Amino acid sequence: MKRLANVKGFVRFFLSAVMCLIVLAGSAESFFHKKKLPVSPADHFKKLGIEKPEKLLRAPDFTLEGLAGRRPSLRDFRGNVIFLNFWATWCVPCRQEMPTMEKLHRELKRQGLEVVAINVQERKKEVRKFIDELGLTFTVLLDKEGKVSEEYGAWAIPLSYFINRKGEFVGKVSGYRKWDGQEAAAFFRELLQEKN
Repeated sequence: MKRLANVKGFVRFFLSAVMCLIVLAGSAESFFHKKKLPVSPADHFKKLGIEKPEKLLRAPDFTLEGLAGRRPSLRDFRGNVIFLNFWATWCVPCRQEMPTMEKLHRELKRQGLEVVAINVQERKKEVRKFIDELGLTFTVLLDKEGKVSEEYGAWAIPLSYFINRKGEFVGKVSGYRKWDGQEAAAFFRELLQEKN
């Protein structure tokens, strides 16, 4: 009888030990799941609502007049990551978005981010007044005839394209976004880290 009681006691001890191990293993597993995993570039696209192209295509080149009278081409910015934005002074979401673009520009311009804002069919005087009022310092170009806007499909604004250092489209977004947040900065930093 004593021997049987010892066997039963051992079995209970063994089962208790196994249950403890199972619980600990489950706790450890959920602990690791709670750890922050590295964020993939795809997460930034998703969180910012950026459309990704099926394949990388080179952005069509163009030449437009700037506010200072110079006529830069898109190819002049190659080697940088380009944030190409189509906008107008009468567009309320554009007005809301521009200060956040300016903050992003100031934060990342030394690392190779070039913000290029293309005004759609407005007079230079109106555009200059708007830019001065908001204190914007990034590149502003004038699409007086709307040809570049049409080529880029800017039927609704604001519309933004993201172009890598090789001059290829990597994303597109329609509508207002807050570009001075952590998610946007992380998205652009990843693009800036890619080599030519």
